[in-house]
Amino acid sequence: METVKKVSKGVMWTSYMLQGIVVLLFLMGAFNNLLQTEMAVEGAVEFGYPEDSVLYLGIILFVSTVLYAIPKTTFIGGLLLTAWLGGAVATHIIHNDPVTGILFPVIFGILVWVSIWLRNEKLRALC
Repeated sequence: METVKKVSKGVMWTSYMLQGIVVLLFLMGAFNNLLQTEMAVEGAVEFGYPEDSVLYLGIILFVSTVLYAIPKTTFIGGLLLTAWLGGAVATHIIHNDPVTGILFPVIFGILVWVSIWLRNEKLRALC
């Protein structure tokens, strides 16, 4: 029988705080897209996305973020957000953005998985 090592309260709270930061920032972006704010539309068009794609991008980001926020679907949400962030990195590379534009999505991807890794024994066992 396999024993599951409990995560300390401090590690658990750190995990939830990281996840909360990520969720908050992604929800802000999703709502900007869903509301099709001037900033969201201009930003998307500037990066080469059609204006009418902003709503769909908002829906995708919103659903992915909600899945990440729900404990039973955190893993699938993490995968979807990682895919989203990969698209962000690719978009920044295509537009020859400075390293900071490329680095932020990478950092957020790391935060997505660190927050899951901190409280998931099976994921930690892989490392």
